[in-house]
Amino acid sequence: QVQLVESGGGLVQAGGSLNLSCAASGSIFSINAMGWYRQAPGKQRELVALITSGRNPNYADSVQGRFTISRDNAKNTVYLRMNSLKLEDTAVYYCSANIRRLSGYAYDYWGQGTQVTVSS
Repeated sequence: QVQLVESGGGLVQAGGSLNLSCAASGSIFSINAMGWYRQAPGKQRELVALITSGRNPNYADSVQGRFTISRDNAKNTVYLRMNSLKLEDTAVYYCSANIRRLSGYAYDYWGQGTQVTVSS
């Protein structure tokens, strides 16, 4: 089995910062891309940031310049540093990873989600 466990969400004032982390564990051979998605009430889940196994990041236009994604391959962990938070960043944030199992097959896995609330 594989698990993704997120931590670091919470309540923050607009303009503030939060750090999210997500650790993968279980029978993992290797991890390809890792990413963060978010879903606000009444909206579809959207990609926030993605990072390849070679640590090349990609960001949604809405967070470019404010959020930073990083990963520690030795710890199977992905991070999201969120600066200059806005009210519209309020959402449940999910981490995702494409993980190759010992069988050789790769699958997409999701964390349970962590709430980020930005207040005025």
